[in-house]
Amino acid sequence: MGKTIAITNQKGGVGKTTTAINLAASLAVLEYKTLLIDSDPQANATSGLGYDPREVTSSVYECIIEDLDPRQVIRETNTPNLMLLPAHIDLVGAEIEMINLSVRETMMRRVIDKIKDDYEFIIIDCSPSLGLITVNALTASDSVIIPVQCEYFALEGLGKLLNTIKIVQSRLNPSLDIEGILLTMYDGRLRLSRQVVDEVKTHFQQMVFDTIINRNTRLSEAPSFGETIIMHDATSTGAINYLNLAREILQKNHLVKQSNE
Repeated sequence: MGKTIAITNQKGGVGKTTTAINLAASLAVLEYKTLLIDSDPQANATSGLGYDPREVTSSVYECIIEDLDPRQVIRETNTPNLMLLPAHIDLVGAEIEMINLSVRETMMRRVIDKIKDDYEFIIIDCSPSLGLITVNALTASDSVIIPVQCEYFALEGLGKLLNTIKIVQSRLNPSLDIEGILLTMYDGRLRLSRQVVDEVKTHFQQMVFDTIINRNTRLSEAPSFGETIIMHDATSTGAINYLNLAREILQKNHLVKQSNE
């Protein structure tokens, strides 16, 4: 049975989708069969893997609301071992349709349970909010990664997110763990970036990943080509950072394959 990891932060612009796409791709190239679920109505993970969301006829929305078999919706990507369950703007309406249902917080878990044995990792890209779809993602996940931008307002709203995670743990998903806090958009030339790293590590200590994601032009431009950073420029700083993150997660979970040594 695969491990499901949600990538979430209600604060936008912190590298959440970039992390979801490139962590999934890194796990895939390390020979772990991986599925990326785009649960954000903006569908940036879908477009970042080369699909036009306007041309997506079936998406995670139909799987959640209409109980469509996700295997009919999942698409291949140009990265070996990486598959995509795409999103569409229709997902905006899903929360409204779900709100009066008694099982509204567990509908995504039902979708994932159908395919969990098919993958070694399932990565969920959440929307930048703490709405019902994000709660669904947390309820369906084994753990959560929280990207935090190395800028002035880094810790703003983090307490609220951690409180939401505690509520999900206590009421909906007792086995949910925090995989780690990931520092992103780091610029070693800036004293502010270094200060944010020190502050986050002081506050959260062992919860913070050793791997830090640096600001990197190639990383920023890869989605415009519909490519992961691995396929766009495997020698770039961004690719190396995300491969290191994938290895750190594998080591933490005691899942390093002999072939990757």
